Amino acid sequence: MPLIVALAALALGGCDREPRAPAQPPSSAAAAAPVDGGEAFAGRIDRSHKGTSLPQATVIDPTGARLSVESLKGKPVLINLWATWCGPCVKELPTLDALSARENTRLAVVAISQDSGQSDKISAAMQRHTHLHAWLDPDNTLGFYYNSGVLPTSVLYDAQGREVWRMVGAHDWNAPDSAALLAPALG
Repeated sequence: MPLIVALAALALGGCDREPRAPAQPPSSAAAAAPVDGGEAFAGRIDRSHKGTSLPQATVIDPTGARLSVESLKGKPVLINLWATWCGPCVKELPTLDALSARENTRLAVVAISQDSGQSDKISAAMQRHTHLHAWLDPDNTLGFYYNSGVLPTSVLYDAQGREVWRMVGAHDWNAPDSAALLAPALG
């Protein structure tokens, strides 16, 4: 009987502990992770929001110009939420810039900083990325809307403004699998 009690205690003792994912995965993990249709976690594709419309949110640039996210309908769009304090985000920016340069006639790449009230830092970070515009979401409206809890977060929309997928974690947009990831929106 004491053996059964001990085994039961050991079994129950581990039940409340779930494995914890790292708060911010290394950028190489996202590129190597497989693509699937299940729950979103670092570097995986989440299609559970497929068909959802572009959010009704407005972002600004450092000069005060405004962009209604919903107005991006008409062309496929990749929205990327990032921040200057996020290492994987900063590492991903050059590949987003290259993607924007390569696909500028077929895809809008919109990088939106989740930094609060630091337009000078955002402008400085974006200076090297000539194909990306410095957009800010100072109230983190989109961060709350997408509810990923992790940066970077990328969301792909088709030309009708319907979500195709979202990815939590960094991705190398120069990697060979990028064309396949974008194909559902680009046709």
